[in-house]
Amino acid sequence: MKVIFAAGGTAGHINPALAIADKMKSVFPETEILFIGTPNGMESRLVTKAGYDFRGVEMSGFRRDISPSAMLKNVQAAYRYLVSAKIAVRRIIKEYKPDLAVGTGGYVTGTVLRQAAAMGIKTVTHESNSYPGAATKLLSNKADKVLLATEDAKKYLKDSSRCVITGNPLRTNIPIEERSVARKRLGLPDCFTVLSFGGSLGANKITEAVAELIAWEQKTGEINHIHSYGGKNKELFENALKESGVREDKQHYIFREYIDNMYTCMCAADLIISRAGAMTITELTEIGRPSILIPYPAAAENHQYYNALTLVNENAAILIEDKNLTKAKLVDEASKLYSDAARLGLMEQNAKKMRKANAADIILKEIVNLVGEDKF
Repeated sequence: MKVIFAAGGTAGHINPALAIADKMKSVFPETEILFIGTPNGMESRLVTKAGYDFRGVEMSGFRRDISPSAMLKNVQAAYRYLVSAKIAVRRIIKEYKPDLAVGTGGYVTGTVLRQAAAMGIKTVTHESNSYPGAATKLLSNKADKVLLATEDAKKYLKDSSRCVITGNPLRTNIPIEERSVARKRLGLPDCFTVLSFGGSLGANKITEAVAELIAWEQKTGEINHIHSYGGKNKELFENALKESGVREDKQHYIFREYIDNMYTCMCAADLIISRAGAMTITELTEIGRPSILIPYPAAAENHQYYNALTLVNENAAILIEDKNLTKAKLVDEASKLYSDAARLGLMEQNAKKMRKANAADIILKEIVNLVGEDKF
């Protein structure tokens, strides 16, 4: 069995592809896998690090503004999409002769799966967000199977006849720990714990609001706080803490540029404050934690807002749009949850109910049903 994967742009597109590929190789070790993506994109680094073969195809996304430079970039992107990338992808497919093409998002997915379908190859696309991206919309009536992370995504597609709800696959099972065990591992007291992060580059508004929240927590009493301020935001966070009057407290606080033991931190938390990327939503439901979600406003097609709504509609999260985020607003929402154990507990139960167990297994089963087990 030979499989081509197409994924690019963000970790939210690439990691599900790697999770599916890992599951394929673990169940069917003889499977041959090739990834196609942009040569200078994140996919090139992550895929080769994971040990899979990679072929780069020059492509670029479309700019949304109407400046002269953006218009020139869009002409170049259109040429690559319609001509050069199409030719390059067809050449790779002819040489590799795959039995299946799988796409998980990014502009490379549309090109690869459309060419594969035109050449008679079975195609599967997976959408990790609650609001489908352009590739999924384009392929919803062309791909042989359209796999979706959430039920919400179906309502945004004109043709949902090929859709199957699978959840988002994770590369490794999350090691679930009891809160007290996770807190002990982190060196924190066994008391109410808040975890907050704004993404790998941080988020200024979140960082400043979190500093004010920490000041409230310090006045309130025994509350732990773990915060990742992201790259280049250390000085901003330290200044915000001083401005909010936060005293140093090494016993209750863990402040880091990056959190490299995120699952332990999530298990230790009673409340999580974060953006609303697809994999973050998956982790929140996998571990089962109530959250305050602040969607990244510049995300393509505002998809993080729709990701957050999926949890909000099940009473598993509170949504604060970035434009409405203030220090006072975050403190108000978090303090109300802290004071209402019954509400917090219900939100936690609802998050756990949304868990899609064994997503990678479900996806592999759908693929086997499509191509036939004899192909493997």
